[in-house]
Amino acid sequence: MNTKLILIEGLPGSGKSTTAGMAAEILKQKGIETNLFLEGNLDHPADYDGVAFFSKGEWNSLLADFPSIKALLNEKGFQKDVGYFLPYQKLGRSTPDGFFERVLKHDVYELPLDLNIKLIKENWKRFGERAKKEDMVYIFECCFIQNPVTVGMVKYGASNEMVKNYVLALEKSIRELNPILIYINQRDLDYSFKKTIKERPQSWSEGFINYYTIQGHGKLNHLAGVEGTIKVLKARRELELDILNELSIRKSIVDNSSFDKNIHKNAMEALLNNHLNQKGNV
Repeated sequence: MNTKLILIEGLPGSGKSTTAGMAAEILKQKGIETNLFLEGNLDHPADYDGVAFFSKGEWNSLLADFPSIKALLNEKGFQKDVGYFLPYQKLGRSTPDGFFERVLKHDVYELPLDLNIKLIKENWKRFGERAKKEDMVYIFECCFIQNPVTVGMVKYGASNEMVKNYVLALEKSIRELNPILIYINQRDLDYSFKKTIKERPQSWSEGFINYYTIQGHGKLNHLAGVEGTIKVLKARRELELDILNELSIRKSIVDNSSFDKNIHKNAMEALLNNHLNQKGNV
């Protein structure tokens, strides 16, 4: 089988996690070795989730300021590229006061955009080089388009062109894997997002709405609350579909507006059966 990477993208509440799980199940039923990475997986091979980055000076300062866990930091942290990385979400909660507040400021997705792009691009390049030598199919939920668009447009209000170039750079790193991108769409975004709010904890919706409205695109356009967040999401979808059109890898848009798992699984089976042995842009 030519394909070594399946990318699942779409807006929050569209059904990305469900779709990614379905894709893994369908491939396993065909006897294909798969490796599924859902959003939030701390061991993601291409992304940095729950990982902080420090320059050499910042790292030495962190070690000096928290001597009681210096050995732990040296054990969990690692040097790569131009600095040090720390998977801080793997440290547990028994850390000194002020430690996580300090580290969170260095999260890869809290860094200045140009540095974030540099680090993420380098990691995807390493993944692409490694994965092409392996005999398995990776399935990634949401990190290929969603993360660049979220940090670029939603957080920093970057230009569409800058965000688009970010994603196109990642595409270059994985082209040899002959990937398939599946974009899960919802026709009624108002309904799907409000449905998601009802289904998830209040803390999730409050954090999400704040992230989408108090900075970047939302702040620049004076948006607030649920309705303001929906406007940001609509702008995000417009940009994501524009990016989708420019990608040279294979891609398909799957409508999941009915939220019917049987219908959706049948659509996924048909799509994957059609794509798995094909190569190039379809």
